[in-house]
Amino acid sequence: MPLDEQDLVRRVVTSHDRHAFGELVRQHQSQLRYSLRQLTGWNEALADDLAQETFIRAWKSIGQFRGDSKFFTWLYRIAYNCFAAHHRGRKPEESADDEFLEQHGGTSDHSIDLHRDFAVALAQFPPQQRMALHLHLHREMTHEEIAETLDCPLGTVKSHIQRGREKLQEKLSAWRTGDGG
Repeated sequence: MPLDEQDLVRRVVTSHDRHAFGELVRQHQSQLRYSLRQLTGWNEALADDLAQETFIRAWKSIGQFRGDSKFFTWLYRIAYNCFAAHHRGRKPEESADDEFLEQHGGTSDHSIDLHRDFAVALAQFPPQQRMALHLHLHREMTHEEIAETLDCPLGTVKSHIQRGREKLQEKLSAWRTGDGG
């Protein structure tokens, strides 16, 4: 019988069980990497680097996980912090988001699917709004879970999502009319 997430976390915290942590990684890495790809404008190498950094930080700080939220929420907070730190550390002229947009945004290339078009559109948002939208639309987190993950007020999350949805509808309108992907 497989161990549930709480048992795995408990084993990692109490006995530094690498196999238990490996199972936690296995359970969450695919969704986390996908989320980071969306946030980085589908920059797979960067997303994979950020995912690896997230799991390294999670391993080092798992003793701080109090269990008053879902492990998934705690892990996404670490991922967001890695993403935000990366984004803050870049000079504006070095933006990978801009490079991706130059290569793919504004084209009518039908080989780019909706997920990548969504990532292109999302790459134009500030990091916190980008993460809030992604967690709401792709991970179906509640506003409260997103506020906890991003460590920001609930009202800010609601504003990010409402305004972001409106902007995304404009940016992805080609899909509604059949001109996209």
